[in-house]
Amino acid sequence: MFDLFRSRAKAVKIVMGGLLTIVALSMLVYLIPGAGTPMGSSSDQVVAEIGKEPVTVQQVDLQIRNQLQGAKIPPEMAATYVPQLIDDAIAARAMAYESQQLGFRISDTDLAYTIRSTQIGSLPPDQYKQYLEQQGMSVPEFENGLRLQSYQDALQSLALEGSVVTAKEVEKAYKDQNEKVKLEYVGLNAEKLISELKPSEAELKSYFETNKNFFPVLETRDTQLIVADQAKVGESIPVPDAQIQNYYSSHQDQFRTPERVHARHILLATTGKSDAEKAQIKAKAEDLLKQLRAGGDFAVLAQKNSEDPGSAAKGGDLGWVVRGQMVKEFEDTTFALKPKEISNVITTQYGYHIIQVLEKEPAHLRTLDEVKAEITNTLRSQSVFDKMQALEDQAREQLVKNPKNAQQIANKLGLQFIDLPKYRPGTSIPDLGTDPQANTAIASLKQGDVSQVFQAGNKLAVAVVTNITPPHPGDFTEVEAQVKATYLQQKSSGLLTEKQNKLMDLLKANGGDLHAAAKSMGLEVKTADFFSRDGAAEGIGPARSLADAFTKPDGSIIGPVSVAGQTIVGKVVARQEPDMSKLPEQRQAIVTQLKQRKAQELAPLLEDSIMTRLIQEGKVKKHQDVINRVVARYRS
Repeated sequence: MFDLFRSRAKAVKIVMGGLLTIVALSMLVYLIPGAGTPMGSSSDQVVAEIGKEPVTVQQVDLQIRNQLQGAKIPPEMAATYVPQLIDDAIAARAMAYESQQLGFRISDTDLAYTIRSTQIGSLPPDQYKQYLEQQGMSVPEFENGLRLQSYQDALQSLALEGSVVTAKEVEKAYKDQNEKVKLEYVGLNAEKLISELKPSEAELKSYFETNKNFFPVLETRDTQLIVADQAKVGESIPVPDAQIQNYYSSHQDQFRTPERVHARHILLATTGKSDAEKAQIKAKAEDLLKQLRAGGDFAVLAQKNSEDPGSAAKGGDLGWVVRGQMVKEFEDTTFALKPKEISNVITTQYGYHIIQVLEKEPAHLRTLDEVKAEITNTLRSQSVFDKMQALEDQAREQLVKNPKNAQQIANKLGLQFIDLPKYRPGTSIPDLGTDPQANTAIASLKQGDVSQVFQAGNKLAVAVVTNITPPHPGDFTEVEAQVKATYLQQKSSGLLTEKQNKLMDLLKANGGDLHAAAKSMGLEVKTADFFSRDGAAEGIGPARSLADAFTKPDGSIIGPVSVAGQTIVGKVVARQEPDMSKLPEQRQAIVTQLKQRKAQELAPLLEDSIMTRLIQEGKVKKHQDVINRVVARYRS
């Protein structure tokens, strides 16, 4: 949210949805505390040295285990996967080392800014620690990994800044983005052909007899489940008021809210601008301030004018902010304003800002009433799994004795009963979905067997298989629906190919007259009005599937091409050239896009060249014998 208020070296844009994935996939290997098996002396545990820092076997083990998410590597593939993962771990640290050699420094303050830009960064310290531990890592491990990622990002920013974009490249990109074409087309739809087919029962039976081997009846298992749902079990756990009061009294730091303000702003950026340009930008900011003072709508003006990508679309809304999240000039002004008050134009290293405070809240301790529900959930969560396990253990014990009484056992224990007649492993289970542990548990059972208690999402369950019907050749009545669907699919596919070929032959014969060809076949010609390369063609779908329309001259036949369930045969009937007078307005955005694209292309080359140089200089030393032992261990 506050990336604009930090230097480029500090800015690491990470949102919660991808935070842990980014750290994991970056091979920073600080993710699973306590993993890794010692292999001998300390030197035997070092797979590489980066400068004076070792990369240890333990770190590599964590790397590999996290990347493969516990999956066992097929022995024949270990020699391929594991060396690459080790190389990636070494390369990640080498990039961080090079970043530091170039002068980048990620201080504790910088790291704090980065953490605060994530959703978990707003959690109280004990909840922050608890969340990370639930993900299998400690606070130092997570923050060390994030620091290394920041160093890598800082280095990659050099590639972005060093990318050169020529005027011709900008002009071509602008034309590609803004050129539009108009298309007349015929759409051949397989689904429509299927709806028109009315096969008789005799036809389907004949098709079945000819293709009987393609329609076996798979094994099915009559299965019953007894399920403990975390939410429902949690609701049944009483939490005395005295326990809630005691928790509140002993964890008050957790419920303290610092002074904070709910603010919004308009930013006019000046980064990279000349003094003359800055003067013009400031004049525009002063004009916007006059409009606001005269009653202008702050949100509307922010949407139209603000250059903060994180808040402009939200009317400049920054949400609630606390001290330490913003650069000093911005923070001082924000916390000095009264609710509803609008600042003068203020200057930061990023540009000119106009700030409005919507609400202010002093530092305070939330009351017990405010946090009672939160505490109740916390206390329940501490015991709910134990109770779920105890209930499921009871269910399993009783089910082993009476495998036919699953429903009665579930009712007695207050648990959920799920009946799965003719269940095929791999298919969806009501309330559990296609959970792999459930499928594995059921697939491993013999008739009359009861599974061990297994976890499916936030639920625990136990399964019993009451009957197994083995796979067998199906008769027509058992597989009639499957036979019909397959028959219709094959028939419609053949008809579609015939129509498509006939249409193309007619166009070739009549010189490309789409209307005449369509009329002779009883087809309708439709029009997709002007669309761009990155847009969508009306009635067709994404324009990226129609790339030929932008490279071939007017009057050209396009297709046949499959787009969004249709086979399209079209004709370019008009072209709309871009308005070159608007290029200056889009130039900077296009330059940024092209630089980012070039930086992405350059990144692997940059990494390879840095690794090669550091190895030649002796700054990166790989211990191949140790690496070989790690690979051999995973191979076995």
